Amino acid sequence: MTTTNPAPTVDGATPVDGATPAPVSSTLRFFAAARTAVGRDDQRVEVPAGERPTIGRLLTEVRPVEGVSAADFRDVLLRCSFLVDGLTTRDREQLVPDGAVIDVMPPFAGG
Repeated sequence: MTTTNPAPTVDGATPVDGATPAPVSSTLRFFAAARTAVGRDDQRVEVPAGERPTIGRLLTEVRPVEGVSAADFRDVLLRCSFLVDGLTTRDREQLVPDGAVIDVMPPFAGG
């Protein structure tokens, strides 16, 4: 019986030792105004193989539900911070590991 392991990577996208990179799939969870602006609680998104799996790149895959303004979602995202597997960041260039959970959190209490 042969088992396969995921392709090892240096930065989440660059293959090591000639291995083929795999897509990175993560779950984004939306809170408060972000939930309202996207029209859902969460969404599973995937960054294609060979692309840098950053928070910003994952966000480009989010599509608001029908009837919700994409412009409203974009405006809310400009003010959001993020939790990547429980660690806070505002850096949209932060690499995200496969299977990560990213909480999209707008300022609370009007902040």
